[in-house]
Amino acid sequence: MRQKLFITIRGIAICWCMITSTALYADQNDPRLEELFASLKTETDMFAANSIANAIWQIWFEHEDPMANSLMTRGVQQMESYSISAALQTFDRLIALKPDFAEAWNRRATIYYQMGEYDASLRDIDEVLKLEPFHFGALSGRGLVYMGKQDYFMARGAFLTLLEVYPAMPGVKENILMLEEVLRNGAI
Repeated sequence: MRQKLFITIRGIAICWCMITSTALYADQNDPRLEELFASLKTETDMFAANSIANAIWQIWFEHEDPMANSLMTRGVQQMESYSISAALQTFDRLIALKPDFAEAWNRRATIYYQMGEYDASLRDIDEVLKLEPFHFGALSGRGLVYMGKQDYFMARGAFLTLLEVYPAMPGVKENILMLEEVLRNGAI
């Protein structure tokens, strides 16, 4: 069971910090998001939902400020090259510059998660969700952080909330079922 849980969690972690490269010069305030979230919530086909999610990620990734875009790109490149300390500094700078940029907070939350700094990750996730309550990446991340903290009840709650936003997200239902089994049996 532990191996299956890890594989499913890994798929969700990829979704948490997934990026795309299309520039739309937008962020969590983009008016297109309302319709995309409505579609995401009702789409039952996993592949169609993934296309909708990708469109949302594209919007979240870009900011109208070129400096913010440059810092976001640099930070993501640093994350991809495992320069975690440098990426953390870049996202610190981006958040100081644009504290209303939800994806900057989300990226830093991801870094804190990777560092095992779960409380710092949760604080940043809270900031993301204040700015973008439907940020399925942050909701997924919240579940992963609570799993890292071995707080399976809170992890289950985070994944249940995620299901309300993105019901076709791969691995979420499986994680909920496994967490329910863990909570029932006290396993892991």
